[in-house]
Amino acid sequence: MAEVRVWRKSSYSDATEEGECVEVAFGRDVLVRDSKNAGAGTLTFSAPAWRAFVQRQP
Repeated sequence: MAEVRVWRKSSYSDATEEGECVEVAFGRDVLVRDSKNAGAGTLTFSAPAWRAFVQRQP
């Protein structure tokens, strides 16, 4: 059975329909996709790798 995913838009994405948007879905792993081309595929991260990515300071 496939895991049900809830997609959330990034708070850093432009809020308009024409804006560039990244969406994230959390589960056993973390999926990332382009909301304007959702069927094009996803990037998959392990939960620890995602935490390290979002906590990294520029």
